[in-house]
Amino acid sequence: MDLRIAILLFGSFGMLLFLNFPIAAALGISAVASIVAFDLAPLQLLPQQLFSATDSWTLLAVPFFILAGNLFAKTAISERLIRLAKVVVGQFPAGLAMVGVVVSIFFAGISGSGPADTAALGAVLIPGMVQAGYDRRFAAALMAAGGGIGIIIPPSIALLIYGVVANASISKLFIAGILPGVVVGLSLFVVSYLKCGKDPNIRPEKRGTLPEIGAAFKDAFWGLLAPLIILGGIYGGIFTATEAATVAVIYGAVVGFFIHRDLKLADLPEILSDSAVTTGVVMLLVCTASLFAWVLNTSGVAAAAASGLMGLASGKVVGLLLINAILIVAGCFMDAISIFYVFLPILLPVVNALGIDLVHFGVVMTVNMAIGQITPPVGVNLFVACGIAKIPMKEISRAVVPMVAAQTVALLIISFWPDLSLGLTRFMR
Repeated sequence: MDLRIAILLFGSFGMLLFLNFPIAAALGISAVASIVAFDLAPLQLLPQQLFSATDSWTLLAVPFFILAGNLFAKTAISERLIRLAKVVVGQFPAGLAMVGVVVSIFFAGISGSGPADTAALGAVLIPGMVQAGYDRRFAAALMAAGGGIGIIIPPSIALLIYGVVANASISKLFIAGILPGVVVGLSLFVVSYLKCGKDPNIRPEKRGTLPEIGAAFKDAFWGLLAPLIILGGIYGGIFTATEAATVAVIYGAVVGFFIHRDLKLADLPEILSDSAVTTGVVMLLVCTASLFAWVLNTSGVAAAAASGLMGLASGKVVGLLLINAILIVAGCFMDAISIFYVFLPILLPVVNALGIDLVHFGVVMTVNMAIGQITPPVGVNLFVACGIAKIPMKEISRAVVPMVAAQTVALLIISFWPDLSLGLTRFMR
């Protein structure tokens, strides 16, 4: 390996990030600069490399899951799930905070995106929590942290991208994310109770009667059924993850247009436009990040970095701790897709050498990415929650510290208890 390639590749990438370049641009420019400076490949091969990065049947699921999420967001399913959670758990200490976490877990099974979950649920729950006496900063931080569950519990675009890069089973990754996502949610339950359980300023919700619970359940039924259809189909071997994405779109359209009737034909241009823009952003990241990863592999930088990391990782425990530390720091500055493409060429040889299951590691890595969504300065969920709560980034950054600590504990449990991720996958058809 030529050390100069590593210096130029990572040095230019870091400098461009410091200059506030978009991550996709920083990855692409630094990769092309390294290719040209060290004549790693003819420039005519670059378009072919960019195209091959997205020429994947599995990646076809990305636009469909994004479209499904936008369809569900327009059908007011989040409000129906919130009403159900309120009448079931709202009367408990820190009840409305618990409602936020419960709905985040259920909505994660529909959306697959952390910022989308934060926006859809935070728009309703943050003002409601403030009105009930919760601290505005805590409410915003909790909903941002709850939104992170959206990339752990399937359908998850993050797990999908990991599966493509690591060549791991998407279906197994989706099933493996269910219980770890619940564990992350339970960690937020603990924070909510400790922070708000005995706060005299918080007004509890009234206890729901059986008729109210029944009515709320009936209203939310189609929202609750969505993740069961998607995950049940994958778990039972009825369809693949890509096919599940198309099923989710069809289901969302049927529910929106014919059952709830919240969707109108006039909504379609906006839904399709938003989905196309989001898909374009994701695919641009996939293209430039894959080019960056190609330079890492071709130049020998990835192999040299992996060799150095293996020298530091004296065993599975030390190796996982070291990898988690690296990923948490990376998550402060980069999005999940970029991290998968940049770090997996380095980490996969180490993971294989340590005997860590690729599906389990995919869940561990994705939980790290969820924590990254609530850590400054690039915590995307924090920016969404700040906009809803109308508070500066500095205030929510302090309020989110307990959530980061709790999710880090959950991360360690998930890291060192592989059966939590792999248990359900052993029963798949």
